[in-house]
Amino acid sequence: MAEPLRDRARRATGWRLRANGETRPHYVVCGNDPLAYWVVKALLATELAQGRVRITLVVPERRRSEGPDGRDVDGIQVVRADRLDEAAFRRAGLAGAAGLALLQQDDVGNMQAALCAQEVEPRLRLVVRMFNTSLANGLRELFPDSAVLSDASIAAPAFVAAALGEVAPTHFRHAGRTLYVARREDVRAGDVVCGLAVTTDPALVRVLPADEPAADVVLAEATGQPAGTELAARRLVRARRRRQPLAVLLRAVRSFATRKIGIAVMVLLAVIAVLGWLNSRAVDVSWTEALYLTLVTTLSGQDPDVTKPAAAQIMQVVLNLAGLALIPLITAVVVDGIVNARLALHAGRIQPQRTGHVVVVGLGNIGTRVMAQLRDFGVEVVAIDRTAEARGAALARRLGVPLIVGDAAREETLRSASVETCQALVVVSTDDGVNLRAALNARALNAELRVVLRLFDGDFAERIQQAFGIGISRSVSYLAAPAFAAALLDRAVIATIPVDRHALLVVEVPVVAGAPLDGRPLAAVARPGEVRLLAHTRLGQRTDWKADPRMVISAGDRLTVVARRAGLAALLRESTPPPPAVPPAPAAPAAPAAPAAPVPREGQD
Repeated sequence: MAEPLRDRARRATGWRLRANGETRPHYVVCGNDPLAYWVVKALLATELAQGRVRITLVVPERRRSEGPDGRDVDGIQVVRADRLDEAAFRRAGLAGAAGLALLQQDDVGNMQAALCAQEVEPRLRLVVRMFNTSLANGLRELFPDSAVLSDASIAAPAFVAAALGEVAPTHFRHAGRTLYVARREDVRAGDVVCGLAVTTDPALVRVLPADEPAADVVLAEATGQPAGTELAARRLVRARRRRQPLAVLLRAVRSFATRKIGIAVMVLLAVIAVLGWLNSRAVDVSWTEALYLTLVTTLSGQDPDVTKPAAAQIMQVVLNLAGLALIPLITAVVVDGIVNARLALHAGRIQPQRTGHVVVVGLGNIGTRVMAQLRDFGVEVVAIDRTAEARGAALARRLGVPLIVGDAAREETLRSASVETCQALVVVSTDDGVNLRAALNARALNAELRVVLRLFDGDFAERIQQAFGIGISRSVSYLAAPAFAAALLDRAVIATIPVDRHALLVVEVPVVAGAPLDGRPLAAVARPGEVRLLAHTRLGQRTDWKADPRMVISAGDRLTVVARRAGLAALLRESTPPPPAVPPAPAAPAAPAAPAAPVPREGQD
């Protein structure tokens, strides 16, 4: 039992000696989408910049997503393999590795890959991406030294908060306190722990500012007051207006027949009306008698009468011909209407007019989480997806959420969801192009609409924000990657706080003997814009949330900080001693010197 514990301690300290003399711990990342890319970037920002780890990325032979998957990142080894089996893991050098991250969007496939990896390296730190919680519990039982995370669960609160116009409802418990993110105006001054960001200017969001009192987004202690997202949800529920039955009837009538058949019927009725008016002028009758004669002539035909004026006889013949065309058209309208009504009901396109609701486009992993959390807050939700068999379709039916099956980029689909009167549109499908078209079409219907857009490409998101003014864009992979990277390095991230396009990490960092911070004051920890100290815990003592900045740091102390990625990387360098120097290889023995030539004496040749 002592041997595995010793090996795990070596992994925790980050210096596991490999057979070839390599002292850097080796981590293997397997994925085929932007989450793998951002996890690798997070590992690079945290560790590799200091040369402390080696990273191997296993990707399929061909790209399987439009976004980056990490294969083009510098400073890592890339292994291409379409199957994650023992052969692929051996090619990636998994034997002797410190950790493995399985990031594919296939729960069962990740489970199989974990079992194969165990055959190659039994003593392995395992981080697995999973959506199904039942499988996650089983995996933890099979692999005790493992972490099972869901990127959708990590990122969904940020989308929900953005849809409601609030900050991300991040809350966590640490050292006996429950902390949450809120706007300063929503909490009491005595409950504020620290300022996080200045968001008054959407074009210039400053995180962890030097002037902490200027921050309008703060980290506060929970004292029984509801969080900002919950307050916003309550206001939205109270402000929701009643549905309008007349609008429902008009929408049903509009969807009863196709546009072409409707136009044909309207044109034919107009022709019949004109002919009826001309017929009444020809026989000189009142308008009621003219209406009667027109209907009878059109629908059933009138007995021929040669004594009528020529004009009346012509009108009679034309009306009979119009009647022959009207009967099939009426039949076509009825049949087409019944078929369209059945299809519309099945696809959810016949919906009552709604106001103040939230429309969620895409019921994949993240869309399902967003829908469920909005319903938990009591917010009315309408979902749109291309297929009725989407991942979250069954949950939508259980929650009573209407599901409209169709292309969200089309205007008629958005109108079916009452986008023109909704509170917010959350577009979280896996196609950046569809997401953008849906957002732009929705803005055309409602210029004041709050749009929360999921885009995989960060540069593309910034250009969209500048060009179209859609400023609320989120990347699920970007928000979730720090938690995956920290779990792979066996460092517990207490919480991830998304602020605009930034991600702040709440981490407890231990100070190791011989580290640069050992013996320095607590004031040396804070760095404006990068790191802010939340609490200090002395070895064997309680956590101090208001520590004196002049207090000297000692080995064994734990620092609870909120930091950006770069700031955390710098803090980790200062809280651990420098890596041991690799002794130089012994020099090869020098070849014996040749005997010196005798110095000639005077008189010798």
